[in-house]
Amino acid sequence: MMYLRRSVFPYAPRTKRPAIDQNPLERQPFSLRRKVLSAPTLVSFAVAVLLLLFLATRFSIDVGATWDNISRSNPLLLVLAVAVHYTTFFFRGARWRLMLQNAGVAEQAPLPSQFTAARLMLLGWFASSITWFRLGDAYRAYAYAEESGAPLARTMGTILGERVMDIIVIFVLLLAGFLLVYMDPDIHLSGVFLKVGLALVVAALLGLVAMQVFWKRIGHILPAAIRNRYEAFHQGTMRSFRAFPLVMLLGFLGWMSEVGRLYFVVQATGLDVGIGLVVFVTVANAILSAVPLTPGGLGIVETGIIGLLALAASKEDAISIALLDRSISYVSIIIMGIGAFAYHRRAVGRRERRGKEPAGAR
Repeated sequence: MMYLRRSVFPYAPRTKRPAIDQNPLERQPFSLRRKVLSAPTLVSFAVAVLLLLFLATRFSIDVGATWDNISRSNPLLLVLAVAVHYTTFFFRGARWRLMLQNAGVAEQAPLPSQFTAARLMLLGWFASSITWFRLGDAYRAYAYAEESGAPLARTMGTILGERVMDIIVIFVLLLAGFLLVYMDPDIHLSGVFLKVGLALVVAALLGLVAMQVFWKRIGHILPAAIRNRYEAFHQGTMRSFRAFPLVMLLGFLGWMSEVGRLYFVVQATGLDVGIGLVVFVTVANAILSAVPLTPGGLGIVETGIIGLLALAASKEDAISIALLDRSISYVSIIIMGIGAFAYHRRAVGRRERRGKEPAGAR
């Protein structure tokens, strides 16, 4: 146990966990394999395949022109797009690590190192890419608890705080992209995504206010065991907003990494797409990927990318960009995520073996 804490989690406190968070991982184990092979996930993959087939057959696509665009792409710029994309995990991991510290998780379990936080972020994205209903965030919290013994309810509270901050950043970037595109008289964007973004911001803020105002009343009507977990979840959510400017800055940088990925993909194809539309498309498709109908928004995101880029490019050009971009944001995540998952299982195995050793042998 001490070996794991000093390597993966180098700053391991020795304080005893308070009673409020004694929600140990003797819970029902979360099996990612079982979720992937579940009926809802298999059905959602089938829906994604049908959507992609519909796109391929419903519209007349010049496959040769599309392939020519892809084959002529600048490989160095594509490599740069990949590199920029993966910086998002370090920015987001640094933000989550700070939020865990803000929430007081460090008083009860070792904080993840910067590398571990980034790896767990990647693991969460991997889980969302292969499961239905975007289970990646919940799995990330569970994986962290498995590796470190962190309190799950409080950790899940930081995930909710993360989502609220992401919604705010998404709306700001949507608005910025929309205003930049608005200056181009040849492109007319629908305001639907802006309205959806604004509605999400309002709903998220109202939800936080309701949590803060009514949390004691809610706690009083819950059974004792559930009440303790709810209070830990509430504290994890509200305390994660401490150091707000830095937390928001790290989140903004994480989103800009994704904007940078699409920008360099467009540059690699040599096509003329304005930066405003690049920002808008990136963030709009983050909203589409949150629709829990298919794993990782498969089929839905591609439709959105092609539809929006077709405002400034030909259909074949838009498809070329979409295929290249999704090869990074979806396919590569699955490939890299398999490695992250294997590493996670090894870390959990080491922790379990250390826990079984006699006290004198540690």
